[in-house]
Amino acid sequence: MELRHLRYFVTVAETCHFGRAAEQLHVAQPALSHTIRQLEEELGVVLLARTTRQVRVTPAGEFFLAEARRVLAGLDGGVRGVRRIGEGKRGLLRVGFTGTAAFSHLPRLARALAQRVPDVELEIRADLLTAEQCERLRTGTLGIGVLRPPVTGDDIAFRVIEREPLVLAVPADHRLAAEPVVAMAELRTEPLVTYDRRNSVVYDAVARSCREAGLTPPQLHEASGTAVLLALVAGGLGVGVVPASARALPLAGVMFRDLAGAATVELALAWHRETPSPLVTTVLDALEDLFPTTEGT
Repeated sequence: MELRHLRYFVTVAETCHFGRAAEQLHVAQPALSHTIRQLEEELGVVLLARTTRQVRVTPAGEFFLAEARRVLAGLDGGVRGVRRIGEGKRGLLRVGFTGTAAFSHLPRLARALAQRVPDVELEIRADLLTAEQCERLRTGTLGIGVLRPPVTGDDIAFRVIEREPLVLAVPADHRLAAEPVVAMAELRTEPLVTYDRRNSVVYDAVARSCREAGLTPPQLHEASGTAVLLALVAGGLGVGVVPASARALPLAGVMFRDLAGAATVELALAWHRETPSPLVTTVLDALEDLFPTTEGT
């Protein structure tokens, strides 16, 4: 039994006329009749009762018609699906996010993709530092990364989507909480809660800001991520310098203040330059107007 047997049978059963079915299928009527007989011989049942005046579907034919339609519909759906995968319009995309980017950018990204490429399924990996994301992009366990440059290796392509200022996080009862803008110089005697210095772009930006302001603030605590850092600030263990997107993580007992003289940190979409899949290319195109390339990059 071949697929053409099913297609031929369904067409004859739906038209109840060999001549019209042959025209629709673009085959000769004798060849069509021969194919239907082959199918009936293989099944050992009569599917179509024929007279000189009409063609009628038998009870066995009615059952087989429903099954044949189901098989053909499944096949057609499979063909459409695999073509959409090949076109990059369907599939599973693993996206990595660094720090607070999951809170500040994931909602917009997810909403945009749901509207523009609804057959793309997202699998999110959060709290990944840039170095780890670059390695996962190389191994294919991530398709796209939302990370902070610089990236490691020439094989990782990226486009900067935002330059984000650093802001100050202070306990709500801290003396600086009353100031709308705080200068870096005012942190000279403040205990500083920092990110873990290993492979942290934000840590490097904070350290650079301190050097440029002529500061060496007391550093007592390191945090593995923004949530932990803010919790330590809320506990009164010091102040923290964090990306502005940390404002998306409101925490009782913590106030955010603009910080004059601090550096900025970049946020970028990144992918593996040498093996971009059709899915990755489609998603990057879909996000172009939502996250356009920042000027000067």
